[in-house]
Amino acid sequence: MIHVGCSGWAYNHWNGVLYERGVPTARRLERYAAEFDTVELNGSFYRWPADAWFARWREQLPAGFVMAVKAARGLTHARRLRSPEVWIERFERGFKELGDRAGPLLVQLPPAFERDDARLDYFLGAMPAAIPVAVEFRHPSWEDPGVYELLERHGAAYVVMSGAGLPCNLRATAKFVYVRLHGPDPGSLYGGSYSAQDLRWWADRIEEWRAQGRDVLVYFNNDLEGNAVRNARDLRALLGC
Repeated sequence: MIHVGCSGWAYNHWNGVLYERGVPTARRLERYAAEFDTVELNGSFYRWPADAWFARWREQLPAGFVMAVKAARGLTHARRLRSPEVWIERFERGFKELGDRAGPLLVQLPPAFERDDARLDYFLGAMPAAIPVAVEFRHPSWEDPGVYELLERHGAAYVVMSGAGLPCNLRATAKFVYVRLHGPDPGSLYGGSYSAQDLRWWADRIEEWRAQGRDVLVYFNNDLEGNAVRNARDLRALLGC
């Protein structure tokens, strides 16, 4: 199964690109889900939602829709995965409310967080088996075969990235591949629009992963000027999904 969507949906600058004039803010997710079958919830990074919000999203989203959820920065950036139990309990409650609309938990580690296999191993081992995990590394010390093997042991996905200053490492460490496309602008993250050639290249990689029997989730994070929406549409067309 291949899912292609965007990182977030609550952007005013998507008016005229995805949201027609007059669409109220409260109905943006409904409009988004009418075109795409997956989204990455990134507001949860800044403030973890109450359980009722997850239940509300579950009611709004159609069958077959997948919502990936970004882990709270309280765990990833403040604690740096230390003593994760309190946060894991919150994740578990939220994912239970999302039900069959729940996708992976995205764990984005901060750029200054250097490799610590023991801490990552403990966190992944403490996570409920029912919640798939994808880990995005930002410090180069994590780019090592030993880390990839650790992810494989836990069935956790290595997040494949594209973006300014980020390594594009085509690693598949789980039954699913998680791709985050932060924009092609070499000078800054979240900027620029991927060319037709870029998208064709990514479509070929995705088809390779699908041929291996892996599910693939792709999220465009170059939201400025609506580029994420346009790129996601074009990639979906190339993949026929």
